[in-house]
Amino acid sequence: GLAMLLGPCLACPSACSCSTKKNGRLLAECAYKELQEVPEGLSSNVTILTLSANKIGWLGQGSFTEVPEVQSLWLGYNQIGVVEPGAFALLLHLKNLDLSHNKIADFPWQDLRNLSGLQILKMNNNRLAGLPRDAFRSLKDLRSLWLNDNELTTLAEGTFDNLPSLSQLQIFNNPFNCSCKVFWLKKWTENTSVSITKGGSTLCVAPSKLKGRAVTDIPDHNCVAPSVQLTYLSNLDNTVTYDGLTLTLHCSVAGSPPPEIRWKIQTTSRHVEISGPNVARDGNVKQSQERFLVFKNGTMAIPNFSKEDEGIYTCLAVNDVGTRDVSVNVALAGSENPAEDLLRDDPQASHLGGQSCYKGDEMDPSGAGEKLVIVYHMPRESKSRAGGAVTQVHLGTLLLALGITL
Repeated sequence: GLAMLLGPCLACPSACSCSTKKNGRLLAECAYKELQEVPEGLSSNVTILTLSANKIGWLGQGSFTEVPEVQSLWLGYNQIGVVEPGAFALLLHLKNLDLSHNKIADFPWQDLRNLSGLQILKMNNNRLAGLPRDAFRSLKDLRSLWLNDNELTTLAEGTFDNLPSLSQLQIFNNPFNCSCKVFWLKKWTENTSVSITKGGSTLCVAPSKLKGRAVTDIPDHNCVAPSVQLTYLSNLDNTVTYDGLTLTLHCSVAGSPPPEIRWKIQTTSRHVEISGPNVARDGNVKQSQERFLVFKNGTMAIPNFSKEDEGIYTCLAVNDVGTRDVSVNVALAGSENPAEDLLRDDPQASHLGGQSCYKGDEMDPSGAGEKLVIVYHMPRESKSRAGGAVTQVHLGTLLLALGITL
């Protein structure tokens, strides 16, 4: 009867050697056994499972269901090429995971979300070519991370954020493409207290002009964060238009590499995002965005600007180093005497033929933008018509009301 009670606690596959350590942890030693899969029949009390130096090539969703209490799992020096989603998701007590020296190219990173107690993660000497930016975001206790000797060409900015306990990082012997996409890594290494083992071996493979140079030695002048300036000009004074006002905004950007210009428009009835110009050289416009005309030189035009187009217009400058944006809040108002009416309502408003917002490194990127009020002259005879329709509009001076500052 005693043997029957103890039997399940000491269950051990024939290929393994099981023992209880002095600290009460149950060790299942299954290394160097030519195993091609995780053995069955393991005790549910196993806390240390060693499967190193076997011929395991596949880890399935149920490979470790028998050992839910495992804290240390050693799988190095196998032939693992496939890891199914869910293979590690239920190992909530896991502290040490070694997957080094395998053939892993794709990994179910979502499995790490539940492993908040993980302290050591070894994934070196595999075939990893990329990592999601948030791959490690849940690993608050992670102290040591090994990613060396993989096929990583770049790393997303913020990959090592939210790792407050990280003290050791190994990323050497990866074929890094030292474009400005990894420039953040240089800045991060300069400011972090994390020990980056063999940092001198973290070398660039591309581009050719930086080949063999340390990632931490990328020249600063190669990579400059964007700056952006949004300009709105009024050159329609003393003119008459029969088709309505065309609002024109111009976005000027600078940086290295040259930033891409994107627009975001938020009105009461719509939210529009435009990446790049939508007006071709022949003048054709993408039908889905024909309301807002965006040109290659950074200019946006909104023909027949009306009350429905009031809202926040944001220009973004994006390159491999970062993103900057600047916004203007546009409103439309009609008046018989626009300058006097606006100045009476807002003494800080001034007569301006043009104005600009600027966002560079020295500016606070959290600004909500300036408020631009377009005031047009509405003749009395137009106002008196039935329905209030205006058939002829005299455009007054474009005025800036500093309702919201940068």
